[in-house]
Amino acid sequence: MIETRQLSKHYGAIRAVDDVSFRVEPGEVLGFLGPNGAGKSTTMKIIAGFLTPTSGSASVLGYNVESEPVKARRQMGYLPEGAPSYGEMSVGAFLTFIAEIRGISAEHRRQRIDDAVDRLKLGGVYHQSIETLSKGFRRRVGLAQAIIHDPKVLILDEPTDGLDPNQKHEVRTLINTMAKDKTIVVSTHILEEVHAVCTRAIIIAHGRVLADDTPAALEARSRYHQAVSLSTGNPLFAKEALTRIDAVARVEIDAQDKRVTAFPKPGQSIFGAVSEVIKANQIEVSELALERGRLDEVFRTITETAVAQARP
Repeated sequence: MIETRQLSKHYGAIRAVDDVSFRVEPGEVLGFLGPNGAGKSTTMKIIAGFLTPTSGSASVLGYNVESEPVKARRQMGYLPEGAPSYGEMSVGAFLTFIAEIRGISAEHRRQRIDDAVDRLKLGGVYHQSIETLSKGFRRRVGLAQAIIHDPKVLILDEPTDGLDPNQKHEVRTLINTMAKDKTIVVSTHILEEVHAVCTRAIIIAHGRVLADDTPAALEARSRYHQAVSLSTGNPLFAKEALTRIDAVARVEIDAQDKRVTAFPKPGQSIFGAVSEVIKANQIEVSELALERGRLDEVFRTITETAVAQARP
């Protein structure tokens, strides 16, 4: 379990983190979302014990990160932003070094290193110096050192930064696998990451928590929630036909891709009615979809409102 209570970090007049409180339970993967400069990395560094808070507290599995730092750090693996390491070391030497300072016994060290190398697909670069690796491989080395001691808590700051699509899929699969018996916090600005790995998401801006809910519940705040969109060669005709449905509040056309979207009135479900109108009017449709809501729109609405309110 991770818990923060009224956590704040100030740099003079700048409030990088401002009264942040949340709990993360075992088995949860918390997505920590926010624009650049929102306070995500600062919060992660405080939880990991690399920064001292101005006020408030953070604990990991009941150990206060300030008063019991060693006990707290033993319980967690931390992937910092940028994945710093020792560039002159080979991947194997670096992971061996990490295993040693983590206190992994000699009899288990080889097993833990091999497991991390296998999970992150690092066998091909095991004897290569870290400074010669691509950004993606350096990121994977950073993730390997975070999991090498099989921690109960993982703090991952932008874990897929710099990875190609296949590598992102592998890392997300790894996170989903580990989530069964760990507590994981993933700091990210990549919204697709939330869908891929997170059971819960916090949106932060100007150092303050603005939303805390499941991805599905956040999507339900979107104006696109339960809307029906379709692609057709005759969008004007489709718009006219869909506008006549009683449960439809409005219909919009995206001029660029000729996509038509019908928005329901509050509490209404319109997918069936839209399907019937399409059939009755013989509207040729290449794609028809029920929108679950758009997290990017919710994210923009929440964070832009916070920015507007913060202006003098």
